[in-house]
Amino acid sequence: MRLIGPDGSQVGIRSTADALTLARELDLDLVEVAPLANPPVCRIMDYGKFRYEEAQKAKESRKKTSHVTIKEVKFRPKIGKGDFDTKVRHMHDFLSDGHKVKVTLQFRGREMAHPELGARILDAVLEQLGSLAKVETQARLEGRNMTMVLAPDKKPPARKNQDREERTDKDNGSSGQADEQAPVAETAADEQ
Repeated sequence: MRLIGPDGSQVGIRSTADALTLARELDLDLVEVAPLANPPVCRIMDYGKFRYEEAQKAKESRKKTSHVTIKEVKFRPKIGKGDFDTKVRHMHDFLSDGHKVKVTLQFRGREMAHPELGARILDAVLEQLGSLAKVETQARLEGRNMTMVLAPDKKPPARKNQDREERTDKDNGSSGQADEQAPVAETAADEQ
């Protein structure tokens, strides 16, 4: 086998017994690094430290991955305008936060005879969301449910801080305008 020393230097081609005795003398482990190479490559190292470093690398790579969650919003064919608008607003928030949205349309009883009503609702959802969402999975009928999956069209912006700034701007701006307008209205009433 080809042997690599603890400092990364090439020791050379040695027998298994020689490599084991050399590792024991250094109070380290003999680890097979590339078993498919010809001859196989082994390294003298502290195996516990090696496993710890590999676990830390795996943990770091998991931190960098983005976790996409799927939020589900359920509709019925006879949904009211207010409920529809509220659910679409929630979908807008989910998509702007970077989540995928599964739109489920539930049919009951005789509603199954009119799947075109469900298709109209899903089209209305897409129309209201506009360019924020793209269709990842087209609408399809599965038993008594029609499902469609939407994904955000682009990367989500840092939304939470912007919302807070907009709210404070609106609060500050609206209270100042009301104070300025009130005296004007009073003086106009006094002149008459």
